[in-house]
Amino acid sequence: MNTPSRLADSAPGAADRGPRPATAEEAEDGAAEHCPRLVRLAHLTLPAGPGRHRRALVARRLARRVLPLPRSGPPAAAGGAYAAYGLLCREVLRGALGFGRRGRWRTALDSVLLPRVAGPLPSPRTPRDGEPASERPRSAPSPKARPASAPRTAKGQDGPAARALPEQAGAAGPYGAPRRATTPTTPTTPTTPTTPKRRHPPAAAGFGGGPAHARPTGPPRRGQRVRTGLGAAALLAAGGLLASVWTGGPAPDASSAGGDPSAADARHALDPAALVRAAPDAWAATTRMDFTAWPARGGRTADETLLGRALAVWARPGAAVQVTSAPGTPRTAPAQPPQLLFAGDVDNATVVLFHDGLRLVRYARPRGGGGRAALDFAQVQGAGLTTAGAVALTREDGNARYLTAPWIAGAQTRDLMRPDRPGTRLRRSADGVTDPVRTPAAGPGGCGTSWPALRLRAAAEIAADRPFLLTDLGGLSPVHLTYTPPPGPGAPAGPPLEATGPRALTSWAHGACRLGVLRGQAVRSVDAWEFARTALPEGGGEASWVCDRADTWRGPGLATVRFVPPGAAATAPGALAGQQSDGHACSRFGPDVMAGVMWQSAAGHWYLLAAGSRDVTRISASHGLDATAAGAFLAVRAPRGIRPALTARLGTGGTLSPLAGG
Repeated sequence: MNTPSRLADSAPGAADRGPRPATAEEAEDGAAEHCPRLVRLAHLTLPAGPGRHRRALVARRLARRVLPLPRSGPPAAAGGAYAAYGLLCREVLRGALGFGRRGRWRTALDSVLLPRVAGPLPSPRTPRDGEPASERPRSAPSPKARPASAPRTAKGQDGPAARALPEQAGAAGPYGAPRRATTPTTPTTPTTPTTPKRRHPPAAAGFGGGPAHARPTGPPRRGQRVRTGLGAAALLAAGGLLASVWTGGPAPDASSAGGDPSAADARHALDPAALVRAAPDAWAATTRMDFTAWPARGGRTADETLLGRALAVWARPGAAVQVTSAPGTPRTAPAQPPQLLFAGDVDNATVVLFHDGLRLVRYARPRGGGGRAALDFAQVQGAGLTTAGAVALTREDGNARYLTAPWIAGAQTRDLMRPDRPGTRLRRSADGVTDPVRTPAAGPGGCGTSWPALRLRAAAEIAADRPFLLTDLGGLSPVHLTYTPPPGPGAPAGPPLEATGPRALTSWAHGACRLGVLRGQAVRSVDAWEFARTALPEGGGEASWVCDRADTWRGPGLATVRFVPPGAAATAPGALAGQQSDGHACSRFGPDVMAGVMWQSAAGHWYLLAAGSRDVTRISASHGLDATAAGAFLAVRAPRGIRPALTARLGTGGTLSPLAGG
């Protein structure tokens, strides 16, 4: 920049090189550089009669109108930029004195023509302790005495030049000279190459609008800047139109909020600078292992333009945005600044991921432009170590990329329908973004011969190196798969275990294909509860009875009982023996279950089979078949196609019926 060299001309000894007239460019640069001082000079010189608001506006107008400088008048004491600064001070002082001599009608007309400024008034700053009295606003006792403060306001002028300013500006009489005895001045050291530089002089701090709003542009440059401004305005208008088409509508108008506190809160919630960001190691210092412990990751977490657009689309998506939400998930705008989890480019999309304490919100748009933006909502209230273990960032061409939790120490992929096949290592970026993972086939029974799943391993310091399984059912958050083994003799059923052991994987191999019916239902977790294992008649082997309990994020769940006969292929789904929608069967609130099926032995005989959980003490069949068995298992020969009624007696004295469809 050229500013230091100009200011250096005002250093002691600069005048020894001889005076020279100020050029127009130097005058313009001086006006831009010293505008805050000129405004303050005018403000201190203006009469005290006008109101505070009007007086500040007049001072700014006088500082802006000093160019072009008149050709007449006494020369300055030094040349170059220093001379220009002196001439500017003189003209501002002259204008302020002339304003005070106007008649009443001229003053009233000027008051009408002056604009009104909304918001904070550009008023002088509060004087600091120890500041000279002449530097304080409205300190002069009369209009004639106000020019006395000019030399101390025009900082950077030497003694003779400063004392000559009031007389050159037309302030006659004894009040034109500074009152040295009553208002001691504080010496000001001009900026030189060896002294620290100030971008804005101290006097500029007194006006609320700030120096950047007070600096005028020179007349030779003003036309060019006006044309540039009009061109920029046209570009901004075109950009706004394109953004409106892109997102389906403009962002919420913050100016329409007025003074409504709720509107102010809404604006604050959409401020990219107010986004919540967790520390990178927050997960290692908390017992709350959920999305609140996720740091902000991705290559564009500092891109406030992207973050602001994502927040604006969240608040007002518009018709051009493809919006999806999991069942029961509200699509409302954020009530407070959300937490940023991710912002970056992934494959062909730009993705921003937020968490507001109850929901995950994913904003995505095509990376190269074109196409539609997408906004997805999903509930995650009550997420934990496993259910907050990963989030789907993108899905493309049958593949998905996931962002894993910061506490994930290792990742693999495995096929649920190949329980005897080990997992394959899944590579991740430094930000925790996985390589593409094949998504399971859609629809019930449409899994074919493969069902991909994630096997993630939590860090040893928080989960003893415990692995767990997740699978993709179309939501932002993958579904946690668990397994509950049958109870031992005289022992109650234990809590769900991670579905990573051989027996759990074998059970899920027969149940994977039925996961397709849960797609798009905001499922949080599915537990395969093997509530009974029974020996079949005629030496048919041992059968498995499993109740798959799917819990959704919103509360209701789905229970499905499947019967897996011995010798069934690993990829063969179990036979459907009953199901319940929106109930609590097979959960901790419904720990008792009973189901029945028709089964054909190897010899071709048909049997009615029924099995119950450990608290069942007797099972009876009626309506076309009269049979009773003590305990939790019934096996009786029956004609093919018969549909008897089954009833179970519990140890507590209650009764139990099979789930619908059994």
